[in-house]
Amino acid sequence: MIDTDLPTAPSTSPLARGFAACLASVIEVPVADLPLPAGDLPQALGAWRSLLAARGFGLVSIADPASFQWAGWWIAVVQTAGADPSGAAQMDPPGVATLAFGTPPGIVLSPQSPGLLGHATAELPITAAYAVASLDPVLRAATATAAPDLHGTVEGLAVAPAAEAEMRLIEVASARAGRGLDGDRYAAGAGTFSPRAGHRPGYDLTLMAAEVLDELATAGHAIDFAATRRNVLTRGIDVNALVAVTFRIGDVLCAGRRLCEPCVHLDRLSGPGLLRPLIHKGGLRVDVLTDGEIRLGAPIQPA
Repeated sequence: MIDTDLPTAPSTSPLARGFAACLASVIEVPVADLPLPAGDLPQALGAWRSLLAARGFGLVSIADPASFQWAGWWIAVVQTAGADPSGAAQMDPPGVATLAFGTPPGIVLSPQSPGLLGHATAELPITAAYAVASLDPVLRAATATAAPDLHGTVEGLAVAPAAEAEMRLIEVASARAGRGLDGDRYAAGAGTFSPRAGHRPGYDLTLMAAEVLDELATAGHAIDFAATRRNVLTRGIDVNALVAVTFRIGDVLCAGRRLCEPCVHLDRLSGPGLLRPLIHKGGLRVDVLTDGEIRLGAPIQPA
């Protein structure tokens, strides 16, 4: 995701220009490289679908944006009232294009209306929505690359007794196979996103890299570990590289399942502005495979 400016194209509707800025941000190309035909959004969508198809992607309409949940980017058209302030002809219905992310999703980019940043999509009057998706669903074997050094240490531990309760910092935690940390809401099956029907992978434990918090602080987005609502703060290890890896935290055997992407729920509990800077940096969802103890300073290493 990159920042883009609204393109200048007087013959193109304001909504189509806002959509172009969002699409360019998602596919990370200069907005000037996108075709921008004269007219309203439907004309532009046809041109963009052709561009994407040549690269193996499609632009898919979302049938029910209000309930859409996907750990990725999607573009939402939010209904507005009134004409475009530039005075351009209003060819499309009143609306602005925004970029949403997370489960539950929130607005992370709104070139036409910055005041929408951080709003939950469920609270907005969305009239249309689209996702960029691959035309080829085949899961291909990973190519061999140099393995990262998967060794680090535990720098912080935190639990919360109930959904939305304040995170409490601790020095030692008891891990339970198939559950999580004693005293944490997910071990009790009472977390905000705890599965309601049986066990599902990735809900026992969450990790967060201390280096990410350092990076955010340097960029002016300082947050403390507890505000991330993750369980284990790591140091010295590439947390993202632990996806699909079996590893140990101290003597506890764990399995990395998937990235723990941020969502609008985190923004609501810990303050606005966390959603966007934590995209792809929000940590790791982990299954606990054996009982054991995790202490501050415990080593993290491959099993």
